Amino acid sequence: MTTITKSVTDILNGTIHAVKAILPLEITVDKPSIFTQPFTQHSIGVLIGMTGDVRGRIIIDGDSIVFGKIGEAMFGMALEGEMLESFSGELGNMIAGNLSTFISDKGFEMDITPPTVLVGGAKVYGFSKALKLPIQIQNVGDLMIVLMIEGS
Repeated sequence: MTTITKSVTDILNGTIHAVKAILPLEITVDKPSIFTQPFTQHSIGVLIGMTGDVRGRIIIDGDSIVFGKIGEAMFGMALEGEMLESFSGELGNMIAGNLSTFISDKGFEMDITPPTVLVGGAKVYGFSKALKLPIQIQNVGDLMIVLMIEGS
């Protein structure tokens, strides 16, 4: 297995591990798929860069209702407006931070950038290939995690 293939596999496994560790909800992860640019982000998303041995970007995309229900499950109160946007960024930060720790345990060095919250529709370009990882959250809705790993 090549180093890049191993790192992609570890990132995929680490992302699944991170989502399960962070979300206090029942989740189902569908099979990942490869796609080419652009990625169309819909309602609300979080963009986080990865640096170090593993370089690229992560986008966590979903409806604001889904992020709101996750926030309510985690904090026991409804979130909306700026509070919801701030929470979405922090949720992305928690998932990416957990992923970074998982990856470092696999022998890779990886740091993350501060989260950028994307609100409203946007198209994301600047990558040749990426992985889409669909996540279904029971009684909440769907999230899409996009992994754009450089060199893959």
